[in-house]
Amino acid sequence: MSKLAAGPTAALEGVLHDGMTIAVGGFGLSGIPADLIDAVRDSGVKDLTVVSNNMGIDGKGLGVLIESGQVRKVLASYVGENKLFAEQFLAGTLDVEFNPQGTLAERLRAGGAGIPAFYTKTGVGTQIAEGKPHAEFDGELYVQERGIVADLALVHAHTADTDGNLIYRYTARNFNPVVATAGRVTIAEAEVIVEPGQLDPNHIITPGVYVQHLVQASGRAKDIEKLTVRPRPAAVGA
Repeated sequence: MSKLAAGPTAALEGVLHDGMTIAVGGFGLSGIPADLIDAVRDSGVKDLTVVSNNMGIDGKGLGVLIESGQVRKVLASYVGENKLFAEQFLAGTLDVEFNPQGTLAERLRAGGAGIPAFYTKTGVGTQIAEGKPHAEFDGELYVQERGIVADLALVHAHTADTDGNLIYRYTARNFNPVVATAGRVTIAEAEVIVEPGQLDPNHIITPGVYVQHLVQASGRAKDIEKLTVRPRPAAVGA
């Protein structure tokens, strides 16, 4: 049965509710499910806990949910590009749980794999480990981290089939595969959608069993967080 929905709003219908936890793929503005994020904003749902590597920038990506005041708590590893986020955090209106980047990725992967907790050396002896269980293995101290299972996962893929099998493109792959497995409900937007059987099984990264709904990405211009250029090398013989 096709998982293709009429659009982001239709895919999210009956899924959103106040106080829910949403995990979102992407890194900065690369690989973010921008259409689905906008649909979450337009729904007016509030008191959200958002799990994502970062919260985009002001007015872009997850930054739109910060601007609209719909986010209560954030679990992230980096937030330095969003000034409004910093203002709300420093003012105490936004609860933030910082995670080392690898730890956040593993927490999402563990949640998707049904692993409730794991131990890591990362963060031992720092504020990250305060209040968390510790254990010693082979003479080394480790801190326990909990797996993350979100009420809803939103991801962006380059190519999908209507069964929900997903392929990501280059660095836009980033957090999307682990986010896709960590949601009780996962909705994907894809730039190219084909019929079942048209994808090489060896290239599929997220199997469709993890995806409940699929939407066609709008084809909007892809924002670049920081554009840097360098001079072209002089042509030989010029």
